[in-house]
Amino acid sequence: MNISEMNNNLFRMVNDIGKELTFINFPMVIIAEYTVFFLAIFVILFWFTKNKENKMMLICGGISFILAEILGKVAGLLHFNKQPFAVLSNTNQLIEKTINNSFPSDHTILFFSFCMSFWLFKKGKWIVWMLLAILVGISRIWVGVHYPLDVLVGAFIGITSAVIIYFTVSKLTIITTLITKYESIEKGITSKFYEAKKSKV
Repeated sequence: MNISEMNNNLFRMVNDIGKELTFINFPMVIIAEYTVFFLAIFVILFWFTKNKENKMMLICGGISFILAEILGKVAGLLHFNKQPFAVLSNTNQLIEKTINNSFPSDHTILFFSFCMSFWLFKKGKWIVWMLLAILVGISRIWVGVHYPLDVLVGAFIGITSAVIIYFTVSKLTIITTLITKYESIEKGITSKFYEAKKSKV
């Protein structure tokens, strides 16, 4: 059995479960499509926790994602495959998707870039984020828009990028300096806002 056949068989194993356990399809669609908004909201809210390490973590997560996306685009130039629903018959396709190159999975790249960064900065305590990233990867197969290999390569790229950035960018004093300056500006703006609010009262 070659890699392509194994990829197809693993896809069928996951995707066909949705045909039997239809009650899980809706949660999987939510995870596959909308957890990206949950991640975005978390990042925005967590940015304002007045904690330098948290800001460094989010910056590294963002840079990790950018690096991973670049690496993902390079990988996409080296290999091309259309989404499973566009190629395989009887696919349990649960979401609409434009037919293009599904290799590697952008959603998986996004989540593993950020979630691996969270896991590294929190010394493994935030394991729930890594579990969420894995679940997002599985959900992309479940809904019929990615092969297991798309997800595995996306996860590898995301994890690798997060590790590289964690051991390089997070050690740069210039980033810490910029965060300190930003917090000073933010504090000044907040103080002026409260002063203006008090004067109106």
